[in-house]
Amino acid sequence: MKKYVLSRLSVRRTHRKGWQQTFAAMLQAAMLEPRQIEITHQPIKLPNLAKSFHGFRIVQLSDIHHSPFLSEAEITTAAYSANELQPDMIALTGDYISHSKEYIAGCARALGKLRAPHGVFAVLGNHDHWTDGELMHRALTDQGIRVLCNEHVQVCRGDDSFILAGIDDLLVRKDDLPAALDGTARDETRILLAHNPAIIREAARAGVDLVLSGHTHGGQINWRLLIGRDDTRTSRWLRRPSRRLTRGHAQLGSTHLYVNRGLGTVVVPLRYGCTPEITVLELSK
Repeated sequence: MKKYVLSRLSVRRTHRKGWQQTFAAMLQAAMLEPRQIEITHQPIKLPNLAKSFHGFRIVQLSDIHHSPFLSEAEITTAAYSANELQPDMIALTGDYISHSKEYIAGCARALGKLRAPHGVFAVLGNHDHWTDGELMHRALTDQGIRVLCNEHVQVCRGDDSFILAGIDDLLVRKDDLPAALDGTARDETRILLAHNPAIIREAARAGVDLVLSGHTHGGQINWRLLIGRDDTRTSRWLRRPSRRLTRGHAQLGSTHLYVNRGLGTVVVPLRYGCTPEITVLELSK
């Protein structure tokens, strides 16, 4: 009996030691992963796209969250990495800071290093408004970044063009998609910048061709991976309305959606199975 009890105790200690080692390894990975930026290439086929825009490259950055956990120097490095991808246009989809006004100027300075021949465009996110949306708007504008607030612009190449619209944040109830699309037509190619991907159903009903969003951080901590059931296909979320639109490419009807995993973090400065991301979206007809 004594030998049996000792054997059971030994097994328990071995299991506990194994779990402690596994947890330590996971924690170490989660601390390193926020600095491991991944470049994601995503082709997007749009039926109404003019031929002159075939191969047009949009580089997307989102959810910067400049804070003590992501420095201005690191954001500047990410901006230079984005420039090296030779984008035709750059899209920024919100949440540039987390909770403090003191980070607004530094984040705007770093993003001001972005360069693209057809411009750098942005929308604001919920954290920007929770901190100081007007100040964030001005800081980005002062750096030559066009902030779209329930409005649109025409992006032109020769005699051809497409519509780039941007809405203010849905979570703080400042979004107005009809205003953003006012004066545009369904037979035009229309691309929408929206921080929160929950706009997808309204955008699909309006006939938007492509929505670029962020907000979710891709989940930041990939719990499905931890339990061995990882699935990065956002389209699965669309088939289950109760689930959040998490990350990656999906399509609802003829409307494409891309949810960027973001650069920064919130709540805890950790990522697991969900690296930060810069996206290159290449358009074709």
